[in-house]
Amino acid sequence: MDRKALGSKIRQERLQLNFTQEQLAEYVGVSSTYIGFVERGERAVTLEKLVSIAGALHVSVDYLLSDSMDTLQEKDFHILRTLWSQASPAEQAMILDIARSVLHHSR
Repeated sequence: MDRKALGSKIRQERLQLNFTQEQLAEYVGVSSTYIGFVERGERAVTLEKLVSIAGALHVSVDYLLSDSMDTLQEKDFHILRTLWSQASPAEQAMILDIARSVLHHSR
């Protein structure tokens, strides 16, 4: 496993959610120093902590571990999942209406 690639992906996801290292550390139950070490690839992360980190970032463990070049689609779905989870029921209904309209008019 490439610890630097994993750490970089964790940092990228954390920043996208506007989380500080301290906020992520609190959620995971570790120190912010530990999160810094993981993000820089200087420290291995246990499976238990990786699962907690993935949960805090609203991504799957396999997404964090993937070194595949074909991650753009997964990234797009991650963004959509994040937006969906932050939307109210009324906003979710609006999102579905917009998606249906776009698909209907593009055919």
